[in-house]
Amino acid sequence: EVQLVESGGGSVQAGGSLRLSCVASGATQDIGCMGWFRQVPGLEREGIGSIDSDGITTYADSLKARFTISRDNAKSTLYLQMNSLKPEDTAMYYCAAGFLLPNVVARMNPAHFPHSGQGTQVTVS
Repeated sequence: EVQLVESGGGSVQAGGSLRLSCVASGATQDIGCMGWFRQVPGLEREGIGSIDSDGITTYADSLKARFTISRDNAKSTLYLQMNSLKPEDTAMYYCAAGFLLPNVVARMNPAHFPHSGQGTQVTVS
């Protein structure tokens, strides 16, 4: 089993930046791909991007200019750097982990990540 704990959320003014972290524990040797997702109440969970164990990243086209995903395998930690934040970025942000995934579509689909954290709230005003 893999446990994921996100941190770094909070309230920020539009144009500001935040960096989210996600620490993985447990069976981390089984993790191939890690991703960030976000969700607004009443809407489906949206893929932000993912990174596999070789450092290959995938991003949502609408976010890749402002968001950067990185991973420190030695620390079992995933990061999400968010710049130029907008009010529409307000959401609960989730970290997720799973096996290596074969294509871009899979890497952006939360259904392919069996492990997820509890989320951290980001509010942009």
